[in-house]
Amino acid sequence: MFVFVCAGCGAGLTFPLSQVALPVHAHQKYGNGIQLPVLMESGTFAVDPDPCGPPWRKWEKTDPDEAATRGIYAPVHALSEGAPGMIVIAPGDTRGTVLIPEKGDGYCCGLGWGDGPNMACEACGLPVATRIDDCSLWQAVWLSPDAVRRVPVDNAGTATLSWAELLVEGKGTPPVAPITGWGSLLGLDHWWSWSPQWEAAAGRALAHLLAASDGQPVTVPHGLTAEVFQRALDALLPAGPPARRAFLAGPGLPIPDADADILFLPTHPQTGEPWNPTGPAASAYPVPLPFGVWMWLAFPEPHLPLPASGTMPDGVLRDDPPSPRPHHLFRADPRTFEHTLVRLPAVRSRWLREILENLTQYMRTGLF
Repeated sequence: MFVFVCAGCGAGLTFPLSQVALPVHAHQKYGNGIQLPVLMESGTFAVDPDPCGPPWRKWEKTDPDEAATRGIYAPVHALSEGAPGMIVIAPGDTRGTVLIPEKGDGYCCGLGWGDGPNMACEACGLPVATRIDDCSLWQAVWLSPDAVRRVPVDNAGTATLSWAELLVEGKGTPPVAPITGWGSLLGLDHWWSWSPQWEAAAGRALAHLLAASDGQPVTVPHGLTAEVFQRALDALLPAGPPARRAFLAGPGLPIPDADADILFLPTHPQTGEPWNPTGPAASAYPVPLPFGVWMWLAFPEPHLPLPASGTMPDGVLRDDPPSPRPHHLFRADPRTFEHTLVRLPAVRSRWLREILENLTQYMRTGLF
């Protein structure tokens, strides 16, 4: 475990934290006027290896070859000129910091990226972090890598769980979640919708599915997996006999057949590394899914059609009714999709570039 201290005076800025993988939805902007919860679990931190935050440079002022050296192979609105290696933590895990009042203007319902760090070290005044809690953004504190130092905590470590342990201790992420509007005049304003985490996870996975397709039709397993992906795949890929088959794979599931072209694989929540298939399926294209999303697809939690009476029967996990169904078809998060696709070399192909160029139109038609 580690604590983060001020690079200027050495004062402690966080409680002890253990490192986990950066969530796929870390930079997601969800809906309009939505109150999203805290991004990180208390006691954890994650590192974004890419530059993020201001200042920004428009694509028109960027050399495409320079962008390619940063792993970006298609035009984007703007490139971040911020420092790589930003550290994200839960707001409640900070200590010894104060807000910078003059950096709190220009937002909608809370604090945003603005023009730089909006939190300072209480001891010396050095700007050290950016507090994010504006509407439609995940609440978090982003520590500036050039303003903090990571210090190990003596005799405190967190073991990396094995895949077998994750199957026992890990939790699935439900595909449907209550969404809360910001500042309703009628009190608490919430409704049930597709989970923002699922939409972000699907955005990343869909970009990989298209890259793996090579422009040919792709089929995915029936059920919830098809509900999440098949509509978009059918709309974005040409019609015809299925040429590529995608399967769920991972710990606790049967070994995929040799004819598996694409595999949905879980990523480890602590390391971010995908599960490594063996045998003939090892050559299949890996499509990463956050462990919680993959867990729900692979081992969905059962629901009873009616509440159970008397004592709970053996094997019954719960007897509450299932969450209400969303009122619209599933839509992958467009910005996560774009963020992922422009970083895949396959996007250099003309047909994938056309999908990017028409992304706004696909959003208007409800595909994203």
